[in-house]
Amino acid sequence: MKFFGKFKKTSSNNNKDEDKTVLFVCVQNAGRSQIAEGFFKKYAPKGFKVQSAGTKPVSQINPIVVEAMREVGIDISKQKSKEITEEMMRSSDPIVNMGCMDKNFCPTLFLPKVIDWNLEDPKGKSIEKVREIRDEIEKRVKELVAEIAITTEK
Repeated sequence: MKFFGKFKKTSSNNNKDEDKTVLFVCVQNAGRSQIAEGFFKKYAPKGFKVQSAGTKPVSQINPIVVEAMREVGIDISKQKSKEITEEMMRSSDPIVNMGCMDKNFCPTLFLPKVIDWNLEDPKGKSIEKVREIRDEIEKRVKELVAEIAITTEK
């Protein structure tokens, strides 16, 4: 699956070894984007880092999401819901939109050139459904990492 052109590490005159940042966004930054951040940290290729953010962040990450990630050995309990900033948008490539539950605050309204995964929101869902969403996100993160690895080798 082709995601977002080339994932070349950026190099500025000041710091040629600067890591490339991948940004996962959704509205609340409490579920899907937090799962993606956790998986990307696990699978990230060398020279890449990750962050997640939302257009309308909430006070805590969805506890069922935290539990579902703990089941696969990833602790996201210390991650925080963050508001997306212009700096995050400028310094990230690619930017992945997890999906929109609130069309008025959908990150795709504010972001150019995003990858849109259009995933179901785990908010209010059973642990069984959250596991399905988690597993789909893991699959897509692995595909993204594979694409990054191929394009950065060139």
